[in-house]
Amino acid sequence: MRKLKWKFVAALAATFAGFVGATTLLADAPRVPHVFIISYDQGNSDLIRTNDLPNFNGMASEAAHTWNAYTVIPSLTLPSHASMLTGLGPQAHQILWNNFLPEKGLVKVPTIFSLAKQRGLVTAMFVGKEKFKQLELPGSLDAFVWPRPDDNALAVAKVFASQVATLKPNLCFIHFHDPDSVGHKVGAYAPEKIQALKDCDAALKIIKEAIVAAGLMESSVIILTADHGGHDAKNKEGKTIGVHDVGDAEDVKIPWVAWGKGVKKKFTVTALVVQYDTAATALWLLGVPLPENFWGRPVTSAFE
Repeated sequence: MRKLKWKFVAALAATFAGFVGATTLLADAPRVPHVFIISYDQGNSDLIRTNDLPNFNGMASEAAHTWNAYTVIPSLTLPSHASMLTGLGPQAHQILWNNFLPEKGLVKVPTIFSLAKQRGLVTAMFVGKEKFKQLELPGSLDAFVWPRPDDNALAVAKVFASQVATLKPNLCFIHFHDPDSVGHKVGAYAPEKIQALKDCDAALKIIKEAIVAAGLMESSVIILTADHGGHDAKNKEGKTIGVHDVGDAEDVKIPWVAWGKGVKKKFTVTALVVQYDTAATALWLLGVPLPENFWGRPVTSAFE
């Protein structure tokens, strides 16, 4: 386990080192007008891959995917999603906490939404946790939706479905918190966690159907991924719970799927994919130039 972790860290360091000093990528014609990023909180690759999740696994088998992408360390929800949505590692974006802490202010670097808004694109976030407010930079989002109190995956999906046809977002992020909330209580591989993933799969179906109904499916790419995985541990009372904050292999390995317009069919991505590459891929697809300091790089091998 330790060897795996250090192998990941070494690969990450080498990847970053190769990008230092790179010039800003030039803007290009958009490859697609719509990108939807869907994140499963505590979405273990192996748990998703080996269970009956027909929508997620169906999309993975049809298009480009890897079950061996990696998140960042610390492998926590807010730092990981900050990397997913800024294209930077935690050392650069400095979101190192994992609770909603308004006193710490907003993220200090541009998000992919603020970069997209500079190009006149429509942006939106539909999330299951309040802490995402710390990524809501002023003027960066046309819609930020946290459908409390019924903020499970189905609630998020239904709110998305009610707004997507009007918004027609060019860049949209959707977050399902259910697997993480359940996993922390009963274990990373418990039956209840698997059921939470199945609930997310039902929500994914609603989202796909809403994109179709809005007339956007033929011009969209959907990226499925996770902020982190998780593993079982014992709490002080000896109860099994799911944790993901120590950088174990099960914590840092995540799925990554690209599905939709221009995506290769039945393709396994073999290149190293790291959390912040999702940000780079989304901007690349939309023709938005990557900032010079981006850590992430587009997963171009997934596309025709």
